[in-house]
Amino acid sequence: MEMRALGREGPEISVVGFGAWEAGGDAWGPNRSDELVIEAIRTAIDSGMTWIDTAEVYGNGRSEELVGRAVEGRRDQVRVFTKVAPRETGGGGTGLRPEEIRSAIRASLGRLRTDHVDLYQIHWPDSSGVPLEDSWDAMAGLQDQGLAAHIGVSNFDRTLIERCLPIRHVDSVQNQFSLLFQEDGAELLPWLQAEGIGYLAYGPLAFGLLTGALSKDSTIADWRSADADVRALFGPGAFQRNLQRVERMRPVAEQLATSPATLALRWVVEQPGVTAAIAGSRDPTHVSANARAGDLQLDNQARESLGAIFG
Repeated sequence: MEMRALGREGPEISVVGFGAWEAGGDAWGPNRSDELVIEAIRTAIDSGMTWIDTAEVYGNGRSEELVGRAVEGRRDQVRVFTKVAPRETGGGGTGLRPEEIRSAIRASLGRLRTDHVDLYQIHWPDSSGVPLEDSWDAMAGLQDQGLAAHIGVSNFDRTLIERCLPIRHVDSVQNQFSLLFQEDGAELLPWLQAEGIGYLAYGPLAFGLLTGALSKDSTIADWRSADADVRALFGPGAFQRNLQRVERMRPVAEQLATSPATLALRWVVEQPGVTAAIAGSRDPTHVSANARAGDLQLDNQARESLGAIFG
């Protein structure tokens, strides 16, 4: 699988990594089997994915526990990324006060069964009044102690990132990016690239829309039916329009002897400034298919076709 450096100071990572959000709880429906999740994670490693992304709020720590079990005995083969979240949303975050961040990472390390994480990230900005500069200084302190090899942010815009930089370099930004959600493409990605900051794209399959597995008769009864951030993708009218785009994408995938999901993933990692994409599944077969995006080659015709459909 293709490898890239995560910014100017980060490690070399595979262009597709395993996302463990689905592994941790029931946001995507009930978890059928912990053992199947562990098999999916190990399949990711076997398929060439060199990193796993998780968070303390995924299943209230359950995702981290399963990741820890899956990588036990293979820790030297994979990098582990996790996140600390604000407290105010009621979603299980420890909080972003310095003492809370220090407490959060130690709890995550325990669940992950490791003595350090390779990337520790602020999951989203705090809105309760905790100064970002205090939080980022605490993150830098974890790096100095060796508890986090690298530090990054998620769901941040340029203004917030710029507040961090005088304190410590930001190794990565993890934001939503896909064929159906390209907001960072015009301005943020070129700036991050110039600053030597890596970019991890989450939601590269538009939360299932770009997999080709959904139809107009599909019932969306999980978090996607209510979350304001994805309403633009799954709301009335938008859902049908996006499914039509996916149907137009199928012949492009067929020309490359691949699937819509693998094609959509590859498009993301080919965008200037994107380091890698996060692809999660509890199904080992889907994980193997996602990994194939790591060495798929798009020709100019495919790029132009996708631009015409999703531009």
